[in-house]
Amino acid sequence: MRLTFQLLLLAFVVAIAGCASKKSTSSGDVPPPSKGAKADKPIIKPSDLLTGKVVSFNTVGRFAVLNFPITRMPAIDQTLFLYRDGFKVGQIKITGPKQDDNIVADLVNGEAKAGDEVRDR
Repeated sequence: MRLTFQLLLLAFVVAIAGCASKKSTSSGDVPPPSKGAKADKPIIKPSDLLTGKVVSFNTVGRFAVLNFPITRMPAIDQTLFLYRDGFKVGQIKITGPKQDDNIVADLVNGEAKAGDEVRDR
């Protein structure tokens, strides 16, 4: 009888110790990566999108003065698009002249006003 009681007590202690040491996992938990597994890291690369702003627009001459970063100026005869509040509103063609980080472009179609965003896509 004493042996049975000791075995039951031992089984109870092992069961309690086992429950206390285990973490409860939900079905949404992701197991930690193994030591040999390579972690998926996002690849970050600089954008190749050419962007600028309309500084001013001449309605009579239908040309705009654009401002771009000095390191990323558009080429002469390059066609770009005008965006206002995320919507495409016009198309321009770079004609020059260029001075510092400003360049002149002719309005091909649509409309333009100061503050519009200029992009190549």
